[in-house]
This record gives sequence, C-alpha cells and structure tokens, in this order.
Amino acid sequence: MEGKNILVIGGNSGIGGELVALLREASANVFVFSRNETGSNKLDVTESEVDLTGIPEVIHGVAYCPGSITLKPFHRLSPEDFLKDYEINVLGAVKVLQACFKNLKLAKSSSVVLFSTVAVQTGLGFHASIASAKGAVEGLMRSLAAEWAASGIRVNAVAPSLTDTPLASQLLGSPEKKEAASKRHPLGRYGHASDSAEAAFYLLSDRSGWVTGQVLKVDGGMSTIR
Repeated sequence: MEGKNILVIGGNSGIGGELVALLREASANVFVFSRNETGSNKLDVTESEVDLTGIPEVIHGVAYCPGSITLKPFHRLSPEDFLKDYEINVLGAVKVLQACFKNLKLAKSSSVVLFSTVAVQTGLGFHASIASAKGAVEGLMRSLAAEWAASGIRVNAVAPSLTDTPLASQLLGSPEKKEAASKRHPLGRYGHASDSAEAAFYLLSDRSGWVTGQVLKVDGGMSTIR
C-alpha cells in the first residue's frame, strides 16, 4: 500500500474510519471525502453531481462506504424510503465511480470496494428497503467487474452483518440488545468496524490481485451456518 493513492468515501467514522486508519498505517496516500468533512473534502453523495476536487490523476483504489439502515415492516415502508436507500447506496456509488474511472484506469492495476449486507444473502424481516438497495450494489459490482477487468480494475464487495458503528447505534444501544445480537451469530458476537475494514483493506491491496466480482461475507457465519 505504500505510496498508493486511495480514495475513501464516507471515511470519517465507522468502517470507513477504521479503513482510513489501516491505510495510513500502511503508508498509503488517503483522500477522504464525507458528508461531515469540511472544505473541499465535504461530499454529499445525494447531490446531483459529486465534486472530487483535489484527487490525484492516478488512483489505485476506491472504497465507497456510505450506507443507511431503514428497518420497518414492509407495509410501513414508503416509496421515498426505498428511493433514499437506493440514492445513498447505489446512485452515490455510481456517481463517484463515474467521476474517477479515468483515474483508476491510469493506474493500470486498481481496486474498487463497495459495501453490501448479509440481508441480501439471508432473508431478514424489516430489511426490504436496504436489502433491495444492497442487492443492486452487488449487481453493480459484478457488472463493473466484468466491464472493467480489461482495464485492470478489480471490483468487489464486503457484506457485513450487524456491526457496531454509529449507523447501528440504536440496534446495539443497550446490554440486552448487544447480547441478543451476539446470540444471533454463530461466532457468538456482533461485528466490529475493524472486521469489515480489514476485509476492505485486503480487497484494496495487491494480496487480492486475482480477486474480482466477489462478495466477501464478514458476518460471523450468519449467512451460511445454522
């Protein structure tokens, strides 16, 4: 990773924040954009266009970390709920990747990491909106992996289960909720931001140089073990 230019969208906290720390520790040149940043690094992915002013001509990796959690019974989900989840998780990624495609291509060998969820693989109640959006993320990932392979750009996704991040604070807001969440996972605990950050770091690195079009499940066994 030393000297590589890595763009992290949504890197101010949670999984993105942990990933930024790992990248900097590995001596990568990290460019962080998020809604909570200030100045030229402030980025709202729901705007009609994204401004990535200041990124280098050559980019070796992009991690798109923004996400949302809209958990409601299906009959209470509005079309606006579905649109919001799609806008943040899918269209935001589309706009970012279109804006830096040429930069990724110039690297000759580069990597893109998107984020899905265990709820795409495993049916979970109240997840209809976010599972629909993240399912689209996985479809986008596979299509781009096929289309961009000839340009030396790998595209993969990380699919976590419930992870202790600011976005999931209400779901893990008490000892009782944390205990219940731990019991739902075969490995006996809920996820930490570092779990998914380490997976994303691997996919951005040359160690995964022959990996593309894949979903790396970081879910404590929830999607495959009963």
